[in-house]
Amino acid sequence: MPNITVTEFMDIAAIETLRRKFDVMYDPSLFDDTERLHKSLAQTRAILVRNRTKVDDRLLSKAPCLECVGRLGVGLDNIDLDACEVRNIAVYPAFGANDLSVAEYVVTSAMMLMRRAFLSSDKMLDGSWPRQACSGNEISGKAMGLIGFGRTARRTADLAQAIGLQVFAHDPHLPLDHPAWSLAERLELSELLAVADVVSLHIPLLEDTRHLVDSDLIATMKPGAILINASRGGIVDESALVSAIREGLLGGAALDVFETEPLTIEAAQKFEGLRNILLTPHIAGVTEQSNARVSSLIAEKVAKHLSGAAGI
Repeated sequence: MPNITVTEFMDIAAIETLRRKFDVMYDPSLFDDTERLHKSLAQTRAILVRNRTKVDDRLLSKAPCLECVGRLGVGLDNIDLDACEVRNIAVYPAFGANDLSVAEYVVTSAMMLMRRAFLSSDKMLDGSWPRQACSGNEISGKAMGLIGFGRTARRTADLAQAIGLQVFAHDPHLPLDHPAWSLAERLELSELLAVADVVSLHIPLLEDTRHLVDSDLIATMKPGAILINASRGGIVDESALVSAIREGLLGGAALDVFETEPLTIEAAQKFEGLRNILLTPHIAGVTEQSNARVSSLIAEKVAKHLSGAAGI
């Protein structure tokens, strides 16, 4: 039986590093077979997951030897932290390892949606020449508003400023004297929404953030603004967003996360016919480079934990 069970994709080099010391079961499709997953956990001391494995009370009850959970990413909404704490199970997220990938996704999406030229391949292939429709805007000199100003948002601020964007941020949980505020001007949420040409979400999905971006909030955004959600599905009321784009209240959106994941045909129907929208399958933080960094970091943390090393 494995010491370590890996239920979703992970960099092979990091897995081989773990295998030098531990018995590792690696099956990137295991998250999709609950019965087989639960059977594999009888003697597992560590489980490594991404966002599709639900580390809940039911799973934990099948893993009596479990000592720690390695999260191959940063979001923790698929992990029952209270249940882990009760069982004295440590949880290790990969904070910092995919910040650059998410930041590049946000800035690239903003540039694509602002310029409007990069979603026209289908028109070109059908013989059209949509020159006027593709003559969008330069992004330099525009304003980006970041809702949440943690590590990833700060990296996004760096990139945004490098291409000439003004950067504003809202984060009531970040102390006023925190040095991060040197990277962006701090605004109240209503002030940020009124001036931002691009609004990017960098907050977790909690009870008080579910459907934070609803029709009322969208109504306070700058007309023609672009919304980017590479944070968590459920923060945006997707129906309200679609209505706002169809009515011309917003200039477009990039969604990497959804209320229904994976996005089903039925759930995707609401987006049909929208031109200035980018939909991607929860990959903002996943590049070849970030996968290597995330996997290496979590492999190191889990190995230290299982080896009884101090100072993890």
